[in-house]
Amino acid sequence: MSGSTGRRVVITGMGVVSPLGLTLDDLWKGLVEGTSGVGPLDAFPTAGIPLHHAAEARGFTGEIDNFGPLDGERKKAIRKGCKVMCRESQMAVAAAQRALYDCGNATAHHAPERFGCVFGSDYMLTLPEDFTASVAKCRGADGLFDFKLWASDGMPQLTPLWLLKYLPNMPASHIAIYNDLRGPSNSLTLREASGHLAVGEAVVTIQRGAADIMVAGSTGTRVHPMKTVHALQSEQVATGGGDPTTWSRPFDKHRRGMVLGEGSAVLILEELSHAQARGARIYGEIIGHAARCSTSLATVGRRRQAVGHALRRALEMAAVATDGIGHVHAHGASTVTGDRDEAGALHDVLGDAAGRIPTVAAKSHFGNLGGGSGLVECVGSILAMRQGELFPLLNHETADEECAIRPARRGDPAGDVFVSTSITPQGQAGSLVVRSWPASA
Repeated sequence: MSGSTGRRVVITGMGVVSPLGLTLDDLWKGLVEGTSGVGPLDAFPTAGIPLHHAAEARGFTGEIDNFGPLDGERKKAIRKGCKVMCRESQMAVAAAQRALYDCGNATAHHAPERFGCVFGSDYMLTLPEDFTASVAKCRGADGLFDFKLWASDGMPQLTPLWLLKYLPNMPASHIAIYNDLRGPSNSLTLREASGHLAVGEAVVTIQRGAADIMVAGSTGTRVHPMKTVHALQSEQVATGGGDPTTWSRPFDKHRRGMVLGEGSAVLILEELSHAQARGARIYGEIIGHAARCSTSLATVGRRRQAVGHALRRALEMAAVATDGIGHVHAHGASTVTGDRDEAGALHDVLGDAAGRIPTVAAKSHFGNLGGGSGLVECVGSILAMRQGELFPLLNHETADEECAIRPARRGDPAGDVFVSTSITPQGQAGSLVVRSWPASA
């Protein structure tokens, strides 16, 4: 899709669940004041692992008031449905309901068949305690697990709807059912790139005329017993001593790994004339998007190449020159090689401007939220454009010659256009270009 169809796509609602809070005001206040969402890891016991701090969405408890203002019937349905949702799905529904409320009464201005949903996520894993009773039933006289007992004695102990809690298509399903969205629906499982790609898919859906309004979101967590262990085994994670609020330091010379976090974000995307006809508030316009993947035969991502290709294509679609970019919102995972590769990609595409354009990375405030990262970050940049100023690249104290970016400081102008990037360890990259509203061009 070239983006030249004439159907312009704007943002009319936003919702978040983040380590900095559950509202747009909470997120902006935390970012602009340089607050860190990192604290003691309370979600599960950490005695057997070397990590004891993370960025949990502590304000999200799963209680019904976490889901924003709801009418009686929807409140009843969501409260009941939470029983078959894992935490990622609950955060997704909460962010979506908050975004739908934020966009005004859109449901009164659309045919259900013209309102769809695209939602991205991480891979979803069960919690160990879901199997505790089943495993106990399969122990033989010697105390060892007996596989022959699993079908007859173990399986019946599982909650009948257990599997529904962990299917990655469930966020989109729940959101569509609760809000009577009968338009195109899709689910993407592309880890950190999920949010950017969900927005791209939703934009294309609107541009080709299949829908007028779409929920586009993503959700994820790295704060999970199995996912945390997976990250510790396969990625560079910051551990050890010192103040944990300083651990996440994207592009800093002394960075030593990512902080693990959790969260979700949703953008309500709408065809421009549809939004204007109902008098919707418009936050911005999606003017460019792209997805690219580059990986080695060993399935190790070629991050510099993937990010560079995605960013270049998104800027081509947006028809934005480097001097028109107000700021860059980098993936900024705070890993040694990841940040180096991303900075290299920025220079490959933007040239010397990469050292002049202010660069932010909200992961400096709350770490890697997995599938939820990209869109929470985009919401932060959209808020910055509305406020007219940037928030700081937290903890960036010592420049790294291999990461020659210009770190954003509080008060820097946010500009009218920003670009955002995301990348997975496997080399799946996404990029978005967003323009403020009213549009300056």
